[in-house]
Amino acid sequence: MRTGTEEKTPILIRAQHVEDYLRRAFGDDARLIGLCDIAAPGEQGMKEFGYGKPVCIEFEAGGRRQSAVLSIMRGDKYGHQFYWDRAAILMFQNDASGRMEKHVRSIGLGYFDEDDALVPVIRPKEFFIVSEKAEGYDYYLDLERIRKGNFRPDDLEMAKRFARFLAGVHARKKDDADLYLRRVRNLIGASECIFGLVDAYPHPYEHFSPERFAALEKRIIDWRWKLRGFTHRLAEVHGDFHPWNILVRGQDQTRDFSVLDRSRGEWGEPADDVATMSINYLLFGLYEKPRLAGEFERLYLAFWETYLRESGDDEMLSVIAPFYVFRGLVIASPQWYPNHPLPVRQGLLRFLENVLEEGRFDCLNINKYME
Repeated sequence: MRTGTEEKTPILIRAQHVEDYLRRAFGDDARLIGLCDIAAPGEQGMKEFGYGKPVCIEFEAGGRRQSAVLSIMRGDKYGHQFYWDRAAILMFQNDASGRMEKHVRSIGLGYFDEDDALVPVIRPKEFFIVSEKAEGYDYYLDLERIRKGNFRPDDLEMAKRFARFLAGVHARKKDDADLYLRRVRNLIGASECIFGLVDAYPHPYEHFSPERFAALEKRIIDWRWKLRGFTHRLAEVHGDFHPWNILVRGQDQTRDFSVLDRSRGEWGEPADDVATMSINYLLFGLYEKPRLAGEFERLYLAFWETYLRESGDDEMLSVIAPFYVFRGLVIASPQWYPNHPLPVRQGLLRFLENVLEEGRFDCLNINKYME
């Protein structure tokens, strides 16, 4: 079964598999004439490094002899670690090459299955996924209930259960410094992460000036260089563990949960998951007071204390700040959360500014960052 990581064994391009593909893609009369390497190692002049592995195909289809090039991308540290990274590039080339003057045309798009058979993707317009349907209700509904004054003892247990779940997930580690650095780059520069979220705010934004945004981004760059020293922390993650991606089922002590919408890859910094959940206790608490207090503070502390005890990951407190900024920008966004009262939005924006100013997050005293 594919794990998504870079290739562990080479693809074997077999003549029979290529001919089977040609018939499925171009018709039953298609036949393979021959295969050849376009450029063997050492035959590309001064160029020693390339992404592709081109193979020449000579074939006949529809009574016409044709020549084509079969290309496969290899995994590397330049944003191509996973087969879906490489698939996205090949999909783009298949779609766009024919619209550029003088560019060679794509005549086929496909994939190798686990038996190295070639499977054509014919005239794709959009891709989709079908997932199993899990029972339960969105966890944020519990937080809404608590905000309305109906706190139950098992609510604390559920927060602890989330923490234990994450500690178990994060216990699986991976030794890949380049992949950790990629996740940090994505955190800062990706269109759906910090810089992309900043660009999605109104400009200028009346509640957070361009000067404050610029100062925030400059501090984030300092944190990028700090995080280079933590590549050993790469671990399995969910990537979007928040109350709208958790389905709760059962009653009282029998309650359990399922998770939805894993995002941004299988491996990353565990602090992202912890920040994503814990900042939502702050969000719901700010609807009551301009600081974290009451039942939401109890949930927040139960979550953090359980996670630190179960994971033993005290080092997380030294890296979590920029992940709080990312998640703070999301939940403070006037586009994603248009109905926040202004004090709630202002409180979140104060938090994500202040949290960057200390090298180690004081998780037991979060209100110091609300000033």
